[in-house]
Amino acid sequence: MKNPTYVAELQKKLGAPSSETVESLRLLKAFLKLAPDQRSEIIELVERLATDPSPSDPSLS
Repeated sequence: MKNPTYVAELQKKLGAPSSETVESLRLLKAFLKLAPDQRSEIIELVERLATDPSPSDPSLS
């Protein structure tokens, strides 16, 4: 996607992404760079936080 014309046409069709979308893509890119065991740890942490939104560890809040 280095072609500026292609990128401009795509942005014209789709519009500018929201800041949330951009941040989500940055997080996904960082997640994919992690080793598989680190990914598993992140998934477990997120699942745990999703089921218990009040963490017992004050450093996570």
